[in-house]
Amino acid sequence: MTPDILCIGSVLWDVIGRAPRHMRVGSDVPGRIARLPGGVAMNIAMTLRHFGLTPALLTAIGRDNEGDELIRAAQGMGLICDYVYRSDDLPTDAYMAIEGANGVIAAIADAHSLEAAGDKILSPFTSGDLGTQQPIAIDGNLTVTLLKSIASDPMFADADLRIAPASPGKAERLLAFMGHSSSTLYVNLEEAGLLCETSFETSNAAAAALLKRGAARVLITDGAGPVTEASSGYSQTRLPPTVQVKRVTGAGDTFMAAHIATEIRGADRTASLERALNAAATYVSGETPS
Repeated sequence: MTPDILCIGSVLWDVIGRAPRHMRVGSDVPGRIARLPGGVAMNIAMTLRHFGLTPALLTAIGRDNEGDELIRAAQGMGLICDYVYRSDDLPTDAYMAIEGANGVIAAIADAHSLEAAGDKILSPFTSGDLGTQQPIAIDGNLTVTLLKSIASDPMFADADLRIAPASPGKAERLLAFMGHSSSTLYVNLEEAGLLCETSFETSNAAAAALLKRGAARVLITDGAGPVTEASSGYSQTRLPPTVQVKRVTGAGDTFMAAHIATEIRGADRTASLERALNAAATYVSGETPS
């Protein structure tokens, strides 16, 4: 089966504890704890699949019980796992988060196996099994060295790269793609500030600064605030729908995936941003976006 898009990055188990009330550091409250397939690349791939596309995963997953179960779960959702690097000596990665009604209280991402695997996850390109004709979604859980290698590799020079930082703590890794002419960065207001070594009050100001710094195209989110898409000679800013927030983890990935899926199907930039905003709003409200 030929994939419609390649998703490169973190595929792991999410362990999420959620409570339907405001929380602070040290809170001890009743709630629900769930384990489900996650990771930025996985979240993007699952949402792309929901929108009718067939993604392929490029990542590192251990040959342990957790890894076997994760592969089965991904295949059960219709994701292509033929190109996944399976390590004999690296465990399957994991992510743990605590969420309250006021958002993420704390989170730890253990992507050490993905980082240790390095460029082994890209072997399907060097072997010729995969090309770069499809859009490629990349997340910032890859090492700085690997991201720089992708950004400077002539093989990816004209590829449609869609890049997310994974978390504010890894936002600066995206500096590797400043100057890459066919890349699109999906970042929030805080991450944009980290990339520009400052802080911004609006997504519009952040987008302008990132373009000046060398980004080819950016989409800047700001929670419930206005979202801006910009590239050379073009900018649009729109306000997301107002919804009751029931979950947060994965919202940015849903936004990105919905935007990519809509553009792949030929929609214009206004329609693509509108659908992405609606999909993210539906997701955080606890429903399934469509």
